[in-house]
Amino acid sequence: MKIGFIGCGNMAGAIIGGLLDSGAYHKEDIIGADVYAPSREKTAKNFGIKVTDQNLEVVSLADIVVLSVKPQFVEEVIKDIRDHVREDQLFITIIPGKTLAWLNETFGKEMKIIRTMPNTPALVKEGMTGVCAGDKVTEEDLKKGLEVLNAFGRTVAIKEELLDILTGVSGCGPAYCFLFIEALADAGVVGGLSRSQAYELAAQTLLGSAKLFLESGKHPGELKDMVCSPGGATIEGVRTLENMGFRSAVMEAVLASADKSRSL
Repeated sequence: MKIGFIGCGNMAGAIIGGLLDSGAYHKEDIIGADVYAPSREKTAKNFGIKVTDQNLEVVSLADIVVLSVKPQFVEEVIKDIRDHVREDQLFITIIPGKTLAWLNETFGKEMKIIRTMPNTPALVKEGMTGVCAGDKVTEEDLKKGLEVLNAFGRTVAIKEELLDILTGVSGCGPAYCFLFIEALADAGVVGGLSRSQAYELAAQTLLGSAKLFLESGKHPGELKDMVCSPGGATIEGVRTLENMGFRSAVMEAVLASADKSRSL
């Protein structure tokens, strides 16, 4: 089975790297296309796959086509390829705001489409991807699609109407996490830590906390309470965060991101 990528940016690179690392696919099984020469050169250098500037070459060769272009370019790309796609081809899209209905309408016919929203931790094989399959996608198609998507992290199947809020939580969430790491580190630097020490402390703390939550099965509030000794330093910090509207700020950021995703 051959997999083709239209758009060879960071997310496509994460998927390609995951597929090759899994051992299930070899470089001869993957082809990419990108109109931007530096992206083609980077992809060919990093992975050794065939890369072209012709989208139609990908469509003619691939059994699974991953559309990973920016939302403002996807209509042009689909119009370029739609007269050459096969009904048996499976399309995986990584395009915010473009619904299954819009995609089928733009193709001019109902296609086998799995709409997804991954995130940038896919670059280190720790991605979180929301998955919504179109009506024509069979169980076997979905299985093949998930094999691709699980190569770089975890997947969760959700209703299409929830993809925008998922975008706000996990699609945009890494930016909020990096902002929090930066803020933790900045405070450490104010207190006298070196920049490198502060970043390592902050980043490993987030990594370890996330791992503890996922593996313990405990509620996050319970895990928080385990750190908050009566009258201690942690509960004083939590009180300060609550006074500064920490939770509300995060919630509003997620909801704003979801609203923006719907408008794209």
